[in-house]
Amino acid sequence: MSELPVVVIGAGPQGLAAAARLVERDENVIVVERGDGAAAAVSDWGHVRLFSAWPELTDAASRRLLEPTGWTAPATGYPTGAEWVSEYLAPLADALGERISHATTVTGIARQGRDKVVDGGRKSQPFVVHTVDAEGNEGRVLARAVVDASGTWDLPNPAGADGFPALGEAAASDRISYRIPADVSELAGSHVVVVGAGHSATHAVLRLSELARRAPGTRVTWLLRRGSAANVFGGGIGDELPERAALGSRARKVIDEGIVELVTGFRVAEFRNGDDGLTVVAEDGREVGAVAHVFALTGFRPDTGMLRELRIDLDPALEAVAGIASEIDPNIHSCGSVGATGARELVQPEPGFFIVGAKSYGRAPTFLALTGYEQVRSVAAHLAGDHEAAGRNELTLPDTGVCGGAGGFDDSAGSCCATPSVLQIGARPVAVG
Repeated sequence: MSELPVVVIGAGPQGLAAAARLVERDENVIVVERGDGAAAAVSDWGHVRLFSAWPELTDAASRRLLEPTGWTAPATGYPTGAEWVSEYLAPLADALGERISHATTVTGIARQGRDKVVDGGRKSQPFVVHTVDAEGNEGRVLARAVVDASGTWDLPNPAGADGFPALGEAAASDRISYRIPADVSELAGSHVVVVGAGHSATHAVLRLSELARRAPGTRVTWLLRRGSAANVFGGGIGDELPERAALGSRARKVIDEGIVELVTGFRVAEFRNGDDGLTVVAEDGREVGAVAHVFALTGFRPDTGMLRELRIDLDPALEAVAGIASEIDPNIHSCGSVGATGARELVQPEPGFFIVGAKSYGRAPTFLALTGYEQVRSVAAHLAGDHEAAGRNELTLPDTGVCGGAGGFDDSAGSCCATPSVLQIGARPVAVG
């Protein structure tokens, strides 16, 4: 099978970095991307500014591939998603050229001639990557190895607190969004609710708070499932990602000023549609009414449908790769306390198959671009037979300033970390890493 390519699924940051690493090692690689261009998911949130700086957003092998084209790595600043694409990811895709098949969706991966049940001769058979293009033409690509870097962007979590859509959530879909808003001006003068506690929710709250300052009558309510908001505000001056610290600090400021109403311990059970808007009902019976729009920003989950004929090992709680689950569990870790993971931890029962990037983290929200780049560096080395390089740890992460863990789910006091008394106020909200 050595003459067959390695197929990388997804032309996002980690998929492109994986391809660059493999090209640098003279490996034959094909990248299959559902979107019409590189990093389609990043383009979807192109209006959002990252809290990682440029040096943390580019991969070393990718830089080496780009530099002969005259490209220069941005040295400072915090790009938006659109800038990340235009100034780095799109040029990288151009450098990879015809190795990328755009507008092609992977519908399934299997072993040639063997379904999931069959043992006999399984490991000696190549992978078969089933695809369909934008015109509906089906295809099959044989591969010696497959790297799934398809991410989780297409499967946002529902607002319902038990992991399923709340009662009435589907019926109210015209008033519920699952993405960070680019423009909230049409909501001026109305009551808007944000559900979620992560950076995406925080960014949405800050954008809406700016609207509330400008437009009288605009009301913003922020619903948290946990009993405390302590971890929402991050590590303050202890955070080595200063823009992430600024995001949490700004959020605390708009709450302290009364611009945003924060409600803790609110676990959404139902949406009721009425003449005056939506009523959001909690599991304990509390209600938030007269809501014009809800932003449900409760994270993402991996779509494993295309992997159903492969033998994979995922953690039952996080739906993350089992080998890294204990290292990324958000009940224990913040993104700054998560260590490096490589080929050894990402290995699957199906030899030659790896899940990397955000998808490898499943439902855990602790993923950073740097951790993904380290993953693909290690996996590419492993696939090229350089096991010494695959086993090295070449990652140093910034400190989060939070001791880790989210505390008791019902605790009103939060985790073991006190919210810093000295806060950094950033000039502009930033949201993702």
